[in-house]
Amino acid sequence: MPLDELAAVHGGLEDFRITAPVEIVSVLKQLNDGCTVLNLNGSDGTAYTTTLWSVDGARGVISFAADADCGPVQALIEADEAVVVAYVDNIKLQFDAQNFVLVRGDTTSVLNCSLPREVFRFQRRNGFRVRPLLRNAPTARLRHPMIPDMSLTLRVLDVSIGGCALFLPVDVPALDPGVVVNGVQIELDVDTRITLSLRMQHVTCVHPDAQGVRIGCEIVNPGSDVLRNLQRYIDQTQKRQKLLGR
Repeated sequence: MPLDELAAVHGGLEDFRITAPVEIVSVLKQLNDGCTVLNLNGSDGTAYTTTLWSVDGARGVISFAADADCGPVQALIEADEAVVVAYVDNIKLQFDAQNFVLVRGDTTSVLNCSLPREVFRFQRRNGFRVRPLLRNAPTARLRHPMIPDMSLTLRVLDVSIGGCALFLPVDVPALDPGVVVNGVQIELDVDTRITLSLRMQHVTCVHPDAQGVRIGCEIVNPGSDVLRNLQRYIDQTQKRQKLLGR
């Protein structure tokens, strides 16, 4: 979401703005150390998912891991700026990246840019979210939005009344943030099957050995029947988890 829209939602941005260089470097090093997935969003609609490669506060430079021959990377270099978004638990971090320079190495390339002058830290809405019981193995069936002939069956990691998280294995082509996928069939248990549209919101790491990433999704214009079935499923799952002492 653009900063002017975020300002309208939050009544200004001063409470969320980090401007002290030492604090900015600290936040970015946390993203670097945690191998946090970042979404780079160009003004022309280009989206590139990557991680921070290094943070050099003394030189005022940060580096993103980059595929030198990737189309989105070239588009970002031409645009020379992007909005970077990352999610850590229920915190959203956002900052502008400018003055891109691609540095090619023998085995690895990086995309350098200036250390941001400010970083915004937002608390995400905390809607009640449940993790399905493992024995139910809930799934989402959909067609890959960029490869219509590819059908996917993805594991549902958690569910809320407004969205869900899906597990995307490393061997499946990426799902770009912002894309809306229609006709997603979600089977949460034998009694709960719903069809809806999902907007791919953000990508985060599950843990280093997970062999995949977590795709956070927003439910788009859900019908009353979808909301009713979701609420019933959330209530029932919460009750079962309490019985199991979770």
